[in-house]
Amino acid sequence: MAAAERDRPDTGRQGPVSGHGPLAGQGPPASPGPLTGPGERLALNGMGSFEWDLGTGTLLLDTAGLAVFDLEPEEFDNTPDGLGLRIPPADGERLSRHVLEVLDGDEDSYGSYFTVHRRDGRDQWTHTQGRVLRDPDGTARRIVGIVRDATAELEHATLLRKLENARAQQATIVQRTTEALSRAVTVDDVTAALTGAGALERLGADGLALGLVENGTIKMIALSGESLEILGERRFTRLDGTLPLSQAVITRKARFVTSRAELVAEFPLLTDYLERIRFDAAAYLPLIAQAKAIGGLVLFYRRRSEFSPEERNLCLGLAGIVAQSLQRALLFDQEREFATGLQAAMLPRRIPEITGGEIAVRYHSAWSGREVGGDWYDVIALPRDRVGIVVGDVQGHDTHAAAIMGQLRIALRAYAGEGHPPSTVLARASRFLAELDTERFATCMYAQVDLETGGVRAVRAGHMGPLIRHTDGRTGWPNVRGGLPLGLASVFEQEEFPETRLDLVPGETLVLCTDGLVEEPGTAITQGMEALAHAVRSGPQEAGALADHLSDRLWERWGSGDDVALLVLRRAPDPGTHRAPRIHQYVHQADPEGLSEARYALRQALRDWGMPDLADDVELAAGELLVNALLHTDGGAVLTMEVLPEPVRRIRLWVKDRSSVWPRRRTPGESATTGRGLLLVDALATHWGVESRGDGKAVWCEFDAAGSVRGIG
Repeated sequence: MAAAERDRPDTGRQGPVSGHGPLAGQGPPASPGPLTGPGERLALNGMGSFEWDLGTGTLLLDTAGLAVFDLEPEEFDNTPDGLGLRIPPADGERLSRHVLEVLDGDEDSYGSYFTVHRRDGRDQWTHTQGRVLRDPDGTARRIVGIVRDATAELEHATLLRKLENARAQQATIVQRTTEALSRAVTVDDVTAALTGAGALERLGADGLALGLVENGTIKMIALSGESLEILGERRFTRLDGTLPLSQAVITRKARFVTSRAELVAEFPLLTDYLERIRFDAAAYLPLIAQAKAIGGLVLFYRRRSEFSPEERNLCLGLAGIVAQSLQRALLFDQEREFATGLQAAMLPRRIPEITGGEIAVRYHSAWSGREVGGDWYDVIALPRDRVGIVVGDVQGHDTHAAAIMGQLRIALRAYAGEGHPPSTVLARASRFLAELDTERFATCMYAQVDLETGGVRAVRAGHMGPLIRHTDGRTGWPNVRGGLPLGLASVFEQEEFPETRLDLVPGETLVLCTDGLVEEPGTAITQGMEALAHAVRSGPQEAGALADHLSDRLWERWGSGDDVALLVLRRAPDPGTHRAPRIHQYVHQADPEGLSEARYALRQALRDWGMPDLADDVELAAGELLVNALLHTDGGAVLTMEVLPEPVRRIRLWVKDRSSVWPRRRTPGESATTGRGLLLVDALATHWGVESRGDGKAVWCEFDAAGSVRGIG
């Protein structure tokens, strides 16, 4: 029994399980009771509770609630006004309005933030949340709720907002920088995007320095920001780690500096520069592309004492974007250099000097990297002091087109140098191209010019004709007959290239170009031709200056997508002398304004020469001779008027055409409407006659100027 008594459990022992249950020793043990009450749990979480009797105006706060308001029990009178000891008046009024709006409405709960001014002088953000208890008829009787210290919560929210704003700002910086650099094609474009208007703001920096690795040095290619111009004093710096940027490039590790003293201590060479640079912090960033350091970027900042992890990541991201853009631009520039070098090797190295005029040539490659075009120009010295001028375009934009262009240019130059007429030169060039192992064709405009006489023999093969600027500034596109493009003409056995005779009077300008100067995708070529004519009219007189003018105005406007070959030939002006001035005017057969312009030029010249009394007679005679030439010949006419001072001062008028048929004076009947032109000339002029001039004739007449009021000189 004793042993049994010792082995029996002691049911009277106090413990978590009571032995006085309905079935002692059976079933699961009873659950322990709560260790804390609701009020204690709220207090542990920094919360207090309140109960507000709206009928009596009594406001009861538990101990935790009093702690939230920093009130002692003896100093609180259990009324809402008693909270005014801690709540600022402005917050109290706002909170009261909020509660009244809830009581007057249908809502049963509310929440609001306000400040509590604690006895230690600290302002504490506090939050209250209440519930309105109403009678069955909807009358509000009581409000119960909680109050809590919300300072940490709002500080955390403020921090989150700052971080979110920082992330949004960083995303904007990356996006705007990426957009700006996405349009950069060359290295110059990249530097312009990083240093242009608004670039520093776009990067979120106050200054910038950009360098490229070149032959063991860092070449500074861009500087932007106040006081940074002094860094340009050392455009090249050795890549030896003695400067922070070169160290970043060598180690391929970014360096973020906020202490100028530490920077000077490590890099003494910066002492002089840092004294003049007005920045407080800098990020030295290597530019890595394809696992190779191609340069370095420095971003300078004012009023910055640290770099947060997010700011460091932003700088590294910007460096990556700049590195990729620079790498792409460097490759493009290398391809451009290769393309332009190849193209330059195919074009003539020098232009021969000519007598009686001036020639200027320009060539622009398309902005398409390594795509070499087949456009070309050439100037060929010909027998009998003539000159051949040509522009052409081989189909395609590749090295094959450039190679064909080089062969075709040499072949055409050889055929022209042999003295063949222009039609034969193009026919043989077409046959040469057709015999090459290629399917390419070429367009071409070729002209032989005699600068002494002004005669032009022009042919074209699928190419647009020349543009002529006259001495009075007018421009025109003469009707130059043409044939098929070179190569195709031989394939289709149509090697006929008819010649067109033109006259280039002294002072006139001939413009030849390829279609890249006048064509833009999506627009009619006539629009480009009108723009070219306008640019020629408004351009300078000298050939070189006019070529530059056309390049600047038109190639940058729409010629960048294609190659452009441009040739400008100007015949030397012939004003005569002070005592014997001279003017020239060419009148095209299909130019309706040519006659009126010629009459105006004659009258103006006679006024300038002091012989206005002769204007009516000279103008009438010139009109008759010009109309006669335009009606009875197949081309235009050249009008020349000059003063012959010796032995008797007189005016001589010439009208030259390309017909060998001499005019004859007739006696028309009373009802005839024509045939009186030479009769008028004979009546008005002192003398007149006809002379042979090469492949045509010149009809002349003279007017005695002795009776003029004013003389020359």
